[in-house]
Amino acid sequence: MNTQPIRCAVRAVGLLFVGFVFAIPPALAEPVFPGANWEYETNGLSPETLHQVDTYIHTLDTTGLMVVKHGRVVYEFGNVTNLSYVASVSKSILSMLYGPYVASGKIRLDATLKDLGMSDTGGLLPIEERAKVIDLITARSGVYHPIEDADDPNTPKRGSKEPGTYWFYNLWDFDAADAAFERMTGKDVYDALQDDLATPIGLQDFKRERQYKVVVPRSQYPVKHMVLSTRDMARLGLLMLRNGHWRDRQVIPADWVRRSTSVRTSASEMHAPNLAYGYMWWVCEDTNGPFHGGFMAVGSFGQFITVLPELDMVVAHKTVPPGNVDVPKYGRLLGLLTGNKPASADEMTRWARPPQESPDPPK
Repeated sequence: MNTQPIRCAVRAVGLLFVGFVFAIPPALAEPVFPGANWEYETNGLSPETLHQVDTYIHTLDTTGLMVVKHGRVVYEFGNVTNLSYVASVSKSILSMLYGPYVASGKIRLDATLKDLGMSDTGGLLPIEERAKVIDLITARSGVYHPIEDADDPNTPKRGSKEPGTYWFYNLWDFDAADAAFERMTGKDVYDALQDDLATPIGLQDFKRERQYKVVVPRSQYPVKHMVLSTRDMARLGLLMLRNGHWRDRQVIPADWVRRSTSVRTSASEMHAPNLAYGYMWWVCEDTNGPFHGGFMAVGSFGQFITVLPELDMVVAHKTVPPGNVDVPKYGRLLGLLTGNKPASADEMTRWARPPQESPDPPK
């Protein structure tokens, strides 16, 4: 499994929240939820914004985009029902699954790997066995056990960091977090996804049989990939926007939504402007206006769920590999969708111009 696109997305994601100025709409009196199908609002975006987004989106590899404002769809592009790989967006969804079981006491965030009887191929170091579940879900475990044949040169040396003291986006943590979830709850992650999220909020396209695991070369913990549609990603984002509440049910404890999307590792520690890290969610930090309290799930190749509470907005974006929409391009799209960073005349000309065909190579 090549994790380089994931790491590139992580390093670039700090650019996303820089440079936008927004106007905040008035809060709604009653929250709106979709029923069996989404409701649509034709006047949710200005005509100018619609024209700019329409022009720009055709320059991207976007395969599905859904923008939800005040609980209704205000913009849609591509095939939003298509099921495809969501990459590291699955980490944020795993965080959502943790919430009810932490509240019930089935999951103990202070349990160590040693407490859970968790090791890995070749064993763990004594210092690594002290890592807690909370360290796994905040990317601060200090466990740098290899999972691939080719190691990331930026990975710290094994045993060099005390668990809980150092943030590093290490895929081992998240694979182990999947395993810890299953060990403590006695429930397969995909069954939990179906029973605890898909059914209560009515995911329209979810198929349990489409979810799949990938065995990695040097670890006993497989990667748990998730396969979802764009419109179902938007439902998950709306659930988080509504603080875990869906119609007459508290699906995820509101306190967990708050905790998981609050700053656990600051932007300065991560060298990412204005962007911090929570419990497997990327969190906007020290930003005024509508990005205040914002958070997002990010996956390689162009998978995003962005939640903007100040705008009462959710943006779900998909790109089916090998297509790719990187973070700067997605950030520009967000600027247009809000209507507060409109396109320049030069950009509109450039976006409207058909791509140049590559010249034939010399014979």
